[in-house]
Amino acid sequence: MNAQKRILIVDDETINLDFFDVMLSKLGFSVEMARDGVEALEKVKKFYPDLILLDNIMPQMTGWEVTKILKSDPKYKEIPIVMFSALDDVKDKIEGFELGVDDYITKPFNFAEVLARIRAVIRNRELYAQIVARESRLSLAEELSSGMKQDLLDFEKNIDELDEAIKAIKSEDKHLKHVAEKSKKVRKHVAALDARIEKTINEWEKLKKNEIDLPMLETHIRKNMDS
Repeated sequence: MNAQKRILIVDDETINLDFFDVMLSKLGFSVEMARDGVEALEKVKKFYPDLILLDNIMPQMTGWEVTKILKSDPKYKEIPIVMFSALDDVKDKIEGFELGVDDYITKPFNFAEVLARIRAVIRNRELYAQIVARESRLSLAEELSSGMKQDLLDFEKNIDELDEAIKAIKSEDKHLKHVAEKSKKVRKHVAALDARIEKTINEWEKLKKNEIDLPMLETHIRKNMDS
């Protein structure tokens, strides 16, 4: 999972930057570093990381301020953020999560725990992205199916009008009889296709009832990360 994943480390302490650079690079991550919030925002534009390790207490711009800027920008709001802080206050953690932080780790930290959380956040984000894509495909398929059903109704109406026109002629013409027979066959195919579409729509409705919507899923993931 960590192959070619890009991580941006933001910390004003060189020792922390060097430590994470060495450890994460050895594990196969592509690492970039920033020493303050201003530099971090520039690196995000150029590097576009898969995850940001962000220190909260920094000069010039705090981690919270960096988070607010990124989460307010549609281009970068989906980048997951793991925030470090020496503050262990519950209010600080809640504020961080409300801003959109994916995880919150209190210093001093254990690298094994940090690595586990990094992997968990990336895995959850990948799962979330897959669900978003799946939901989009289902929505598109449902829209297409509904459109086809309406087309079938219109087509069936045209067949009805054709049948009425044939009856109105009241002729023994063999060609008209042939058209009438073809009309019946087409109507059978339309009915069969309509039944298939209706069955598919019903199956989608059942799936929707059992699905977790995206906001609920994200809330569930955040609770798990905080536990």
